Amino acid sequence: MRWDGQGVGVDDGALPGLQRMGFIRSVRSPQFEGMTFHEILCKSALNKVPNAAMLPFRYTVNGYRGCSHACRYCFARPTHEYLDLDPGADFDTQVVVKTNVAEVLRRELSRRSWQRETVALGTNTDPYQRAEGRYALMPGIIAALADSGTPFSILTKGTLLRRDLPLITEAARRVDVSVAVSLAVGDPDLHKDVEPGTPTPQARLGLISAVREAGLDCHVMVAPVLPHLTDSVAHLDALLGEIAAVGATGVTAFGLHLRGSTRGWFMAWLARSHPELVAVYRELYGRGAYLPSDYKKMLHDRVTPLIAKHGLAPDRRPFRAAAAPAVDCAEALQPTLF
Repeated sequence: MRWDGQGVGVDDGALPGLQRMGFIRSVRSPQFEGMTFHEILCKSALNKVPNAAMLPFRYTVNGYRGCSHACRYCFARPTHEYLDLDPGADFDTQVVVKTNVAEVLRRELSRRSWQRETVALGTNTDPYQRAEGRYALMPGIIAALADSGTPFSILTKGTLLRRDLPLITEAARRVDVSVAVSLAVGDPDLHKDVEPGTPTPQARLGLISAVREAGLDCHVMVAPVLPHLTDSVAHLDALLGEIAAVGATGVTAFGLHLRGSTRGWFMAWLARSHPELVAVYRELYGRGAYLPSDYKKMLHDRVTPLIAKHGLAPDRRPFRAAAAPAVDCAEALQPTLF
């Protein structure tokens, strides 16, 4: 049978990096063509973010490593290198699943030392990527947080969040809950090329509307803005107009940063899809991972009046501090991801 070769005792060629972390088995399924799920038993669920990371939260939970969204620019790609997997195609197709994360989280939240600080979900890889349709980790995570009186935030591109809206709405009656949707590319052709595994812009606009209809606020992360691809007044104006039309309650926008191995993966894509911009990007990022201050000022001056024009609130808690350097929580979390 198809599953005979996927038992715990079968040598399936799993890489050494996975063997260090409670590895159970690797699973492939026709419903997820091209994907491999590496199931593990995690020892901890709560990740404490070092103070030096300057993030607007101190704790996160990540049920997955790797992400089928396959965004060319994803800042979390270097985390796969700690598993002896590559940050390119492996990151998109080799997804690590913490099958017992809800159980472990509930145990950690029950400790007398737990101070019920806000926990962020979706800071490393998307909690509502395709794998969540198979493993359904989020309902248990949401329940554990709400039952313990712990406030939490969710950031996602995944329309599967709709499934859990009743749970999230119920949780919001007991604890402070913040929901944000990431939507930075309005052009459908560019979306298919740069974010090939994500729901379409229209589907995410529908998700924002659904969150609002459920009675929840919905912040939108217009990030990362891609220089010379999505930073024009026309693109930003149209996108912000659509975001406002479906009822979003706030917006954060910031430019692309290219750190570690993400840089090479993104630049390889740029060379294939937009070779005319390669020299421009080399100049922009010639001094490091972040855009130069004059570009960041230009983008701020461009987007701020557009946000006001469409009646959208600017940066709001807990996403207010999610400026480019702060979003590098993947690197900050390395010691405690499992």
